[in-house]
Amino acid sequence: MRQLLLLLTLNIFAFSNSIVISKNFHANFTQVVTNPKNKIISYSGKIYLLESSKLKWKYEKPTKKDVCTDGDNLTVVNHDLEQVSKYNLTDGFNLIAILKSAKHHDKNLYLAKYLGKQYTIQVDKENRLQAVAYFDDLDNKVQILFTKIKYEKTPLKTVICTYPKDYDLIEG
Repeated sequence: MRQLLLLLTLNIFAFSNSIVISKNFHANFTQVVTNPKNKIISYSGKIYLLESSKLKWKYEKPTKKDVCTDGDNLTVVNHDLEQVSKYNLTDGFNLIAILKSAKHHDKNLYLAKYLGKQYTIQVDKENRLQAVAYFDDLDNKVQILFTKIKYEKTPLKTVICTYPKDYDLIEG
């Protein structure tokens, strides 16, 4: 879960580092987490980004969960547990800083070092983001693959976490 929290503070926009990223996009994603004993768990769903800071990960498999952030606050809605968790973010995965520090390595690969971690970034032939891979704080290998990316504005209501009033609320 910690790597998920880090990923949720994405702050994306277009900049001149050769890697093309729009401040508005939506895509399908697959997140594969492999622990040190080679046990694999795979998550999939959709990601929505609006205006570089409003982000929603809509997990569809293996569990239904929505994770929303505005860059400062994080809301996790676990529909299976009927539970909502809210957090203030202080440090997190800052993709923009990672991409700014990325150096071209080979063909469609970039390498970046950020807050002591090494990231591998894969782009397509137009230098648009396709995947990010790194090791989290628990030595899990995390790979996030983006497919069917559309660079267009998402309606605001799409990136807001909504939930029934009777869900349990945990504030951290």
